[in-house]
Amino acid sequence: MNAVVLAILIMVTLSLARVSVVFALIVAALVGGLYAGMPLGEILDAFNDGLGNGATVAISYAVLGAFAVALSRSGITQGLARRAVQRFHLEGSGLRQRRVVLALLGCLLLAAISSQNLIPVHIAFIPILVPPLLALMNRLRLDRRAVACVITFGITAPYMLLPVGFGAIFLNDILLNNLNTSGAEFGLQVEAAQVPLAMAIPIGGMALGLLVAVFFSYRRQRTYEDRALVGQQDSEESASAGADRPLRGWQKIVLAASLIGTVVVQLLTDSMVLGGLFGFALLSLSGVFRWREQDDVFTEGMRMMAQVGFIMIAAAGFAGVMQATGSVDSLVTSSAAMIGDHKGLAALIMLLVGLFITMGIGSSFSTIPIIASLYVPLALSFGFSPLATVALVGTAAALGDAGSPASDSTLGPTAGLNADGQHDHIWDSVVPTFLHYNVPLLIFGWVAAMVL
Repeated sequence: MNAVVLAILIMVTLSLARVSVVFALIVAALVGGLYAGMPLGEILDAFNDGLGNGATVAISYAVLGAFAVALSRSGITQGLARRAVQRFHLEGSGLRQRRVVLALLGCLLLAAISSQNLIPVHIAFIPILVPPLLALMNRLRLDRRAVACVITFGITAPYMLLPVGFGAIFLNDILLNNLNTSGAEFGLQVEAAQVPLAMAIPIGGMALGLLVAVFFSYRRQRTYEDRALVGQQDSEESASAGADRPLRGWQKIVLAASLIGTVVVQLLTDSMVLGGLFGFALLSLSGVFRWREQDDVFTEGMRMMAQVGFIMIAAAGFAGVMQATGSVDSLVTSSAAMIGDHKGLAALIMLLVGLFITMGIGSSFSTIPIIASLYVPLALSFGFSPLATVALVGTAAALGDAGSPASDSTLGPTAGLNADGQHDHIWDSVVPTFLHYNVPLLIFGWVAAMVL
């Protein structure tokens, strides 16, 4: 068995068995490295070298978590949730409530799509926007697995289809560039306008999965308890104190400025850390919580995001070991030897191999350079057209992004939805998104490779 496949299977099995994802990543990295014949010292060196790649994202989440807790202390979100309950009569399960649920999911979907293309802040909006809405979701008895599917679709599908914002980076700077570079000696030349066309069919599969998740799989109501954010003390008091204390006019202005300023500073500096610190500093000056409580508020936010941060760091170390084994190349080579002359089987195997590679690395952006260099010659040798080659490489790279325990596409939704400790990362984020997005991507990606 290939070392990468073995490591991924161990990671997934341990995660599904409710073993800590961080523990699963470390064990899988050690087993995969040892199976590949690496000395223990080299495995640890590769793991440690990779850790730094996840540190920036981890500290960014911690700071944004602090900003989210500071927002909750203002009481504005609890007040909005209370007004929504009173205005829309959310008790019960009538048609009116269902419309409110769909409207809420639609707003979250638009926010997620905007975070990739219109205002490219990526997953930074999740720990700010989602935790304050949990009280409203509880009153609606909205299944958070549906919310996870909606957000994951919004932060993955747009950049795979629309060449704007992060989409311009993924489709043009990474996918198109690597395709043309790897295919230059084989005469492959893909135009920028062809890439979205090739990805339209696979993304159509994701859209179908989204509809199934919202209108079928997770349509039924699910009961959650009203809890404070993870790490808060005196939960009942902290959840209601802000809502009972009306904000002054100038405080509302400062609060709005902190929200806008967080986005603007991030865009100007390309740093989620500085954006989150700017917003937190403004809220500290607004008086929505006592000055002496700053340290407690910041610490609460970091605790809320600690799990996500450690997973991102461990995932970076795991990816470092997997790349150091050199087993990615051998996985593709051995798979090609199994295919023979069957074109349909070739497309399926390439997509499945891409799924394993991306689930290990956890990022389609980082996987494209690896997959393109291996898949382009292989696809052309089987007679796939340029559009089919784009669909194969793009879909293979995107497959693990939506269903990997170590992907920010699943960690982001978990960070927001588990702010009160009632949303399991594996069973409520990873498994639902894997079933509703990766399975359709496999099917529709194969169809695209065969018809284009």
